[in-house]
Amino acid sequence: MTDTAIDATTTAPGTLSFDLTARPWIPVLWRDGTQSELSLREVFARADDVHCVAGELPTLDFALTRLLLALAHDALDGPRDTEHWGELWADGDCFAPLAEYLDEHAERFDLLHPRLPFLQAAGLRTAHGEVFSLNRIVADVPNGEPFFSSRMPDAGRLEFAEAARWVVHAHAYDTSGIKTGIDGDPRVRSGKVYPLGVGWAGTLGGVLVEGASLRETLLLNLIATDGGGMRWTAGDLPAWRQEPYGPGPADRPGPKGPRGLYTWQTRRLRLHFDAQGVHGVVLGYGDPLAPHNKQGAEPMTAWRRSPAQEKKRGESPVYLPREHDPARSVWRGLEALITPRAAPGGGGAEPPGSLRPGVLEWVARLVTEGELPRGLLVRTRTVGVVYGTQQSVVDEVVDDRLAMSVVLLHEQSRSHAQQAKDAVTDAEQAVTALGDLASDLARASGGDPEGPRAAARARGFAELDDPYRVWLRRLTPDEDPFEHRVRWQQEAHRRLERLGRQLVHESGDKAWAGRVVDGRKGKEWLHSGSAERWFRIRLAKALSHPFSPGDDGPPNTDSEPTPKAPR
Repeated sequence: MTDTAIDATTTAPGTLSFDLTARPWIPVLWRDGTQSELSLREVFARADDVHCVAGELPTLDFALTRLLLALAHDALDGPRDTEHWGELWADGDCFAPLAEYLDEHAERFDLLHPRLPFLQAAGLRTAHGEVFSLNRIVADVPNGEPFFSSRMPDAGRLEFAEAARWVVHAHAYDTSGIKTGIDGDPRVRSGKVYPLGVGWAGTLGGVLVEGASLRETLLLNLIATDGGGMRWTAGDLPAWRQEPYGPGPADRPGPKGPRGLYTWQTRRLRLHFDAQGVHGVVLGYGDPLAPHNKQGAEPMTAWRRSPAQEKKRGESPVYLPREHDPARSVWRGLEALITPRAAPGGGGAEPPGSLRPGVLEWVARLVTEGELPRGLLVRTRTVGVVYGTQQSVVDEVVDDRLAMSVVLLHEQSRSHAQQAKDAVTDAEQAVTALGDLASDLARASGGDPEGPRAAARARGFAELDDPYRVWLRRLTPDEDPFEHRVRWQQEAHRRLERLGRQLVHESGDKAWAGRVVDGRKGKEWLHSGSAERWFRIRLAKALSHPFSPGDDGPPNTDSEPTPKAPR
């Protein structure tokens, strides 16, 4: 945008408008690979031609998709059940009611409205009238690290379209920390409000089911309210259908379902702008939301039981969102994604230690009830934020995808899912064998074993990352899951055995010569040859000795002489 560009519409003398229902601001990737921006009307009208939302950050994609889901839930008033959902899935024009809905609520989608600005609080100000840099809402400006940003030294001005996106993102992922107090907020002490937590989506290990188009993605995540572990109640409204927000916490109950939760106003903010764009912001705390036991209302994260919180709160069970570990690829946490929330016939049993995301519980139900074919391939996308320094800065953004057949979620046929989870266990155990080899080689040469062990494990998982994803993608209803797992074990064996040979070769002369070390049964001589023999035995055991006589692979190591185990 140039300095002379006029990006807003003048609706009355001295009044500017930027209508998000009609003006392009949602960044999308088309199915042909090109990119552009669409208005809210366009994004629903052309959802079948769009591949996905594709913004500046993965967290922005997640936040904007949740906004679109809130719109779809409210405009369609559902889905009511799986039958209603099936009708939507079969109807190529299922989002047609969104046009009339956006007409009805257009006033609340004006980014610059003087009384009802989109997801903002009109008239918001600090006690001294400060207006702050847009760095406070633009998440790709690293705090204190301008040389790693494309906006060096800061985000001085934004076009209205981009500013609208960061408004949505701020409610979802804004950092915690001490914030300047907003005039009229009863929580202000000495001009400040002390930490009240990050935006709601920032507490989640976000999970989104992606289809072949944006239309499929929205429908796959559009969950009915008639069970499935969800507890959505009447009166569930998105932010734009509620009374305007003022400074301080709102005098209203918490979210009653996805429409309220996906648009929950964790912040109070107000953009400052002129005809050329947005140049500043006032940002403060809004309505904090405690994360415990929201599994009945929040479907887009896995959940874990927290014994510490159960003891602290005096109640059981207490579930918290399962956050993503940036050091682990999504496939290594597959069990948390595909294990049902409650096993059949498990009534009265101890509550499970973890719960899979409600969106995957919903897809499982659609498959089980025949609304989706068991061979349908979907992508599970995981998005999350790792905060640092008391959640006051963003350290890392997690973004990963895993393609799999929905047969893994089928409730009546668990063999495919079990073999997929067991294949992850195979990988974990095989990589452990590789780490043990690196540790033994380091000990044989007189070095510290822990660093080489960690490095070898990282190499091992990196080596298996793409092969597992391809293997899982091919685990379809037509595949025998047991034979398919054997093929995985053989592939993992070939790759890690080759990597083990490389580690032995890299260990050098000192490891080849070896040294005497303390073992389980006293002093033992450890060298690269004995370390490699033990590695082969451990690897074969970890992968269930995948090669039979006549297979094109390493021989079964059961018959090899057993050396003394160095430890």
